[in-house]
Amino acid sequence: MHKNFAFFCFLISSMLFAQISPKDTIRVENYPTDSVSTVKKPSEIEVYSDIKAANAPTKTMKFNPTRAGLYSAVLPGLGQYYNKKYWKIPIVWGAIGTGVGITMWNQKQYTRYRNAFVAELNGQKHEFSDIPGVTKEVLGRTQDRVKRQRDYAIAITSLLYVLNIVDAVVDAHLYEGRKDPDLAVKPTVIFDEFGKNASNAGLSLSYNF
Repeated sequence: MHKNFAFFCFLISSMLFAQISPKDTIRVENYPTDSVSTVKKPSEIEVYSDIKAANAPTKTMKFNPTRAGLYSAVLPGLGQYYNKKYWKIPIVWGAIGTGVGITMWNQKQYTRYRNAFVAELNGQKHEFSDIPGVTKEVLGRTQDRVKRQRDYAIAITSLLYVLNIVDAVVDAHLYEGRKDPDLAVKPTVIFDEFGKNASNAGLSLSYNF
């Protein structure tokens, strides 16, 4: 009886052992800890180069004021394009273009009234001859007024042309200063002890020297 029971237990344990998959076993591998590392340490020269590159001053874009002014003198707005101030180009073109247009219109009107005034002095027919009350005095005053308006338009347009050059030169000259970390304009909170509001939003200008 004891022999049969022992044989039965041995048979069951053999069947269970035969069903265990090799993949179910836990495998422990011991890797050597004294292997040589393949990571190469940087040399002193490389470390020094990295430190020097990290501490090097940042390069700022510089523009030549003379070149910017020359570009704007040749073509208004070209200096602003050189300074990468693209939003100023439509303003420059609009201002100078308006001045040129007003000047040309007044010049055309002056030519009309001048020819009529000369024809009236010589007793000849002109385009205003059929209008009652048009005399040489009226034509003379009108031509003088239109001429004065034309001269004003020329002066203002010339001033805008010069301002276009000055703006390009100043922008190119001050570009590096605006990038200077010692000169900063940033938003801040302004505390007002005497006003109704305890604090207000504003801008702060700081300059370190």
